[in-house]
Amino acid sequence: MKKFLAGLLAGLVAGGVGGFAAGIFVFPYWFPPPPVHEVVADEAARRLVARGRFIHADPSDPVHYGEGGVTVYDDLLHLEPDFRVGPGPKYHVYLVPQAGITPDTPVADTGFVDLGRLKAFSGSQNYAVPAGIRAADYPSVVIWCEQFNVLISPAALTPPR
Repeated sequence: MKKFLAGLLAGLVAGGVGGFAAGIFVFPYWFPPPPVHEVVADEAARRLVARGRFIHADPSDPVHYGEGGVTVYDDLLHLEPDFRVGPGPKYHVYLVPQAGITPDTPVADTGFVDLGRLKAFSGSQNYAVPAGIRAADYPSVVIWCEQFNVLISPAALTPPR
């Protein structure tokens, strides 16, 4: 009887932990936030710093992908209307002071600037560049999963011509 109760308790604990972990992973797929449609206010008055496009950094990984454009101004980062990433937990938008970001890049060690949590998995979104940060010094933008420390999608930035 003691073995049965111990096994039952172990099964309940393992099932609870496994179910909770599965719920964290599956929740964003079942209940994604609605797309966002933000516009850039006073676009003509802003100084364009760079543009880029998000890419699927590891084509062998069907879960972590991204696509769409990004525009960076002195004080604002704008994800374009065609922006889209695969859903997941706790995605953030980072300005990264390193070019050529790959899944093997130690982004956590680059001195990145966290612009905030991703508002939605698709659609145009605005993120303020903090005062004192010179956006032109950051040649990359990445969507980063803080929950699992995983690169979702990088975008190489190119200054305007």
